[in-house]
Amino acid sequence: MTRPVQSCSATSVCRQLATGVAIGLVAATGTFAQSPDVMDPASNVLALERQVETAVLEANVTFLDQICAEDFTYSHGDGWTTGKPLLGIDQRSEWLASLQGRYVQREVDSQQIEMHGDVAITMGRVRARTGGSDEAQRAFSFWYIRVWAYRDNEWRYLSHRTVQGPNYEN
Repeated sequence: MTRPVQSCSATSVCRQLATGVAIGLVAATGTFAQSPDVMDPASNVLALERQVETAVLEANVTFLDQICAEDFTYSHGDGWTTGKPLLGIDQRSEWLASLQGRYVQREVDSQQIEMHGDVAITMGRVRARTGGSDEAQRAFSFWYIRVWAYRDNEWRYLSHRTVQGPNYEN
């Protein structure tokens, strides 16, 4: 008796295998091949977002320069949500120049995503620790909304906006 052959895209085991291969490529090469046939677009964007956090921690400006759109902006602080001023808004070059030594820990959790065709809106929380001497380091977190767009066959990071925080720990 012959068994029917299932395509890899039809089984969850094959999806997990494809995801594992993609994550392995990220870990081994430090880059992420943005291929819609390896992962669905939502998973691709969320994986890129986690990779961005690693690149920020490592001040990997080369990777970030490639993934950020030319018109990228990074808005700091949640003052805007209550009618107060932002802590600051960085354009792409300013943000990239500010990363060296800024963090000793940075990771994203509680990720969510909304897909709107070639636009992705992500939401989540970043937990981080500032750089510097042990005495000067501060642990904090913030919640964010980010916007991504699919341009020229790749996802581009357009915008970051803090919606709550920074919230500093003791």
